[in-house]
Amino acid sequence: MDWAGIIQGILADQAQGIAVRTIAARFHESMAAGVVRVAEQAGCARVALSGGCFQNQQLTWRTVERLRAAGFQPCWHQRVPPNDGGIALGQAVAIRWGMSEAR
Repeated sequence: MDWAGIIQGILADQAQGIAVRTIAARFHESMAAGVVRVAEQAGCARVALSGGCFQNQQLTWRTVERLRAAGFQPCWHQRVPPNDGGIALGQAVAIRWGMSEAR
């Protein structure tokens, strides 16, 4: 991700008096495009969207749309929160798997 470019774009938009709503939409588009670039570099067909940033529905849906348009299969949280709230469940599952493998 080109964080410097994204921040410079936000600051330039602010200086030009562009509406916050438009700046936010551009930010989400930049982030979604960045996720697609990373997926392309990784060469994976399936892409998991997780972490606190994907609590933002606008970011999640734009990213899902862009990934699908690029031929990827996006996966995202639908029942468990994508932030720290989902970590405990993941830890419990990992322990369960570990216990079953030890038997």
